[in-house]
Amino acid sequence: QVQLVESGGGLVQSGGSLRLSCAASGRIFSIPAMGWYRQAPGKQRELVAVITSGGRTNYADSVKDRFTISKDNAKNTVYLQMDSLKSEDTAVYYCNAEIKITILITKNYWGQGTQVTVSS
Repeated sequence: QVQLVESGGGLVQSGGSLRLSCAASGRIFSIPAMGWYRQAPGKQRELVAVITSGGRTNYADSVKDRFTISKDNAKNTVYLQMDSLKSEDTAVYYCNAEIKITILITKNYWGQGTQVTVSS
């Protein structure tokens, strides 16, 4: 099995920064993509940022130029550096990974979520 373990959430003032981490462990052949989603109260879960194994990135328009996604392939870990945080960034942030558990089988996994609260 595969586990995604997130860390780095917390409470920060508007304009501040936080860095989220998500480490994948278990039966992993390769990781085509990892990313972050978020879900605010009463809203649907939305994509924040994603990064492929080749380093290609994609961001939600609302976080472009403020958030940066990166990865450490050797550690199977993805990071989300969040700068210039706004109150509307308050949400539970979930790590997501597309993982090949064998050369033929790809599965999608979610982390348990980490709360990010931005106070105005």
